Amino acid sequence: MGKKIMILGASILQLPAIKQAKAMGLDVIAVDINPNAIGFKVPNIKKEIISTIDIPSVIEAAKKHHIDGIMTLATDMPMRTVAAVVKELGLIGIQEETALKATNKAKMRLALQKENVPIPKFFKVSNVKEYQNAVKKFNMPFIVKPVDSSGSRGIFEVIDINNNQLIKQAYEYCRPFSRNGDVIVEEYMKGPEVSVETLSINGECHVIQITDKLTTGAPHFVEMAHSQPTRHSQKIIEQISKIAKAANKAIGIENGPSHTEIIVTTEGPKVVELGARLGGDNITTHLVPFSTGINMVECCIKIALGETIEIIPKWNRGSAIRYFQQKAGIIKKISGIEEAKKIKGVEQIEIVHGVGESITEVCSSGSRMGYIIATADTAKQARSLCEEAMKLIEIEIV
Repeated sequence: MGKKIMILGASILQLPAIKQAKAMGLDVIAVDINPNAIGFKVPNIKKEIISTIDIPSVIEAAKKHHIDGIMTLATDMPMRTVAAVVKELGLIGIQEETALKATNKAKMRLALQKENVPIPKFFKVSNVKEYQNAVKKFNMPFIVKPVDSSGSRGIFEVIDINNNQLIKQAYEYCRPFSRNGDVIVEEYMKGPEVSVETLSINGECHVIQITDKLTTGAPHFVEMAHSQPTRHSQKIIEQISKIAKAANKAIGIENGPSHTEIIVTTEGPKVVELGARLGGDNITTHLVPFSTGINMVECCIKIALGETIEIIPKWNRGSAIRYFQQKAGIIKKISGIEEAKKIKGVEQIEIVHGVGESITEVCSSGSRMGYIIATADTAKQARSLCEEAMKLIEIEIV
């Protein structure tokens, strides 16, 4: 009988993990509240139609299937469920306190602050009065964000700190995205953003790759492009790596992945936040394997099962992803995709929201209509290939 891995989530985000586990010959138990989730369509998997944050029900299912390991991919909230199952069944994975710190931005910042990991000035607020008092302590632009959301949902920057209407709007926009009602008010950090993709084994954190990022900027800071390896100097790379490792230690990650977002400020790199899971946006499922040859999804599955992993890069190449620009409206036409796919180095073109669908401006990760992934000898060349392909694709939105 083969080993059994439970994967929390069966959406497009977790599909690579489900497919990878099947390719490894494992018995896969996929958990998702959506009975029509795309991951459930993978042949010969066991389906559990349960919310990934319904801890008692997931524990019950895990015991029923006698699983050997549990994981998720590219989403934060199931991490608390992963930790609960790990504790109940004595599996390998993160502890409950670590999961809480990794999914609650206020607790995360307090843990980082305690260990002197560089972070922005911040305040946690639970109501309008606390919010109003907190914003008075800023003499610079600040960002308002939910303590327990992800995918850039609920983020709002206040550039004009004297604009009371904008300050009020920021809280009203952010608050509904918070599950427990708390929000974070923190200083806006200027500088290029990177994410650090790591794997920890028995308490030792290994930096696998550093990703350069491009966002929409204010007010929502949705990520629109990524490339690897980073263009930063070796000195900055060493600083980023040191801080990412310190952040992992402060949160308590001993076995498994992390995705740490960092801003390189004039004062040095500072942590934006950390997720105790693989990074989304195809960073760890596509860009890392293309740039290093390391299959991080396979590594995470093996870590969860207590197996040995190989984390030595096989090569050093460039990879990039670029999301389409868009405006609010209805998608009337998309053409040129087949021509763009013919460009050597273009690995994938994906349309998430297609013809006939109504879309918004880019306000969160889920609102983006599609993307292009490319590989080349260098990150700069990979970025250029994405742009070249983008120019061949015509999108009409009315």
